[in-house]
Amino acid sequence: MALWFDEARLDDEAALATIDLRLRSLAAGGARVRLEVHEAAAASGAAIARDRDASRPRAVIAAGPDSRLLRAVLEAWCPVPFVAWPGPALPGWAGALDLVVMLAPEGSDSGSASVVAEAVRRGAQVVVACPPASLVADHAAGRYSTILPTTSGDQLATAVVMLDYLEQVGLGPRTAAESVARALDEVAVACSPYADLAVNPAKMLAISLADTAPVVWGGSVLAARAARRVAESIRRASGRSALAGDAEHLLPVIEGARARDVFEDPFADGGGDQRPLLVILEDGADEPVVREQRGRLRAAAQSRGVRIETVTSDAETGVGRYASLMLQGTYAAEYLRLGLVES
Repeated sequence: MALWFDEARLDDEAALATIDLRLRSLAAGGARVRLEVHEAAAASGAAIARDRDASRPRAVIAAGPDSRLLRAVLEAWCPVPFVAWPGPALPGWAGALDLVVMLAPEGSDSGSASVVAEAVRRGAQVVVACPPASLVADHAAGRYSTILPTTSGDQLATAVVMLDYLEQVGLGPRTAAESVARALDEVAVACSPYADLAVNPAKMLAISLADTAPVVWGGSVLAARAARRVAESIRRASGRSALAGDAEHLLPVIEGARARDVFEDPFADGGGDQRPLLVILEDGADEPVVREQRGRLRAAAQSRGVRIETVTSDAETGVGRYASLMLQGTYAAEYLRLGLVES
């Protein structure tokens, strides 16, 4: 059976009720950030005071599968060498002079548990954000270990907890957890199912996504990370292709699109092929290389008649802008899922 997009479902109360739980979960993102940061701060105040006064580690190693988000935030700022190590073990040189940090939102991954146990054996300082009664927490127990307790299983909220800790001990930039939560709240209001199609940016983006093969680009490191998450959400929601990558990886896709023919019959053979849609995640980055890449993508899209959609955020911090862009794209993916029906 073929899928077609029924945009009327995006404002239909009965249809919206079928994805109510997913939309509620998205809307609660800001609350999860506030809850996790508050509870982690209450439980780890003594550890933060101790680590703030301690000498700086030789290096910071972000271990585990969620290490790439920490790298996107910390790599350009951390005052000591920083490395993301998502593999199943630590680098051979890691030891007692280093700090190993890990995000484990669920706390049940045996690979992550093995890595923190290895860090403890080597005598490294270990800081893990995870549920306090979990497999990872059990393996992280040690003299130089700190558990930042989390309970929601939310990857972003868990990352904000860790970033807040690293800021307070002088190893990370300003996180402003409340501004991240506020950015998520603002998206939840703007993209609410109760905001009708005419004023809801996520619903309008879902309509643009409906008959296209989106390519998603973000210029800054964090926007690029958000682009990958948005593309993943679109693929899960629709079962269709959605690409994210650097400009040089996306340009061939755009340049290879057939030039648009306004007289083309969309129902004729070959006329219904999905064309690319360029989705730009704009977080205000204005470095020369970002401007140049953005310009090349826009020029290529315009020359081939490829539509361009821009998702923006003016949140206070880089993490806030990342959170806002990612959540807007996730809302759009959910509305895309809702609108796709079998014919």
